[in-house]
Amino acid sequence: MKKTVLTLGVAGSLAAFTASGALAVVHDHAPQEMDTSSITSGTYTTDPSHTLVSWRLDHFGFNDYFGLFGDAEGTLELDTENLTNSSVDVMIPITSLSVVSEGLRDHMLRPGSDGGEPDFFGPDPAPARFVSTAIHQTSDTTAHIIGDLTFNGQTNQVMIEAELSGMGANPMSQKETVGFHGTATIMRSEWGMGYGTQIGLGDEVTLDITVAFEKE
Repeated sequence: MKKTVLTLGVAGSLAAFTASGALAVVHDHAPQEMDTSSITSGTYTTDPSHTLVSWRLDHFGFNDYFGLFGDAEGTLELDTENLTNSSVDVMIPITSLSVVSEGLRDHMLRPGSDGGEPDFFGPDPAPARFVSTAIHQTSDTTAHIIGDLTFNGQTNQVMIEAELSGMGANPMSQKETVGFHGTATIMRSEWGMGYGTQIGLGDEVTLDITVAFEKE
């Protein structure tokens, strides 16, 4: 198993998510100070409609290309008294892939030619999954999350930086909600997805993650 550093300023989950009692994900627009005392321990589940993972990689040195995954589902077991006892388990459906080019989407989800390995995910790919193995609190609203990221049939250890982006009662559902935002960086070839790297397509992928967890 290889170790990859993900700077989640969300993958990302990726993954991946807790708070400071709450976990953290880095958000440029997050308040300078948050009173996290109102956040309660317990089991939280993702709001799939408001949980997204975007990705970005270098396009032959010319510019960056962006894509998006949605409908992520998972749980946050939050212990506000001792964050190290918290955990995150999130599944990201690869089939939710969204890109501007329909041709590129088809390429990323098509089978390999002549029975070979696909260039990217291939048809009917299993969801990506991030499972935390350790959480280290770095401030009242930030933490490093270490865990296993699995996709394309391979698993590597990653480290995520996370920051709390919001908390309170959801005005639509009235459920207690905590939000996190983050960024991450992985090398896709470490998950067996090195297509195009030999001709300059970026291997490094930056993940940008935003997630809302609602208390059960």
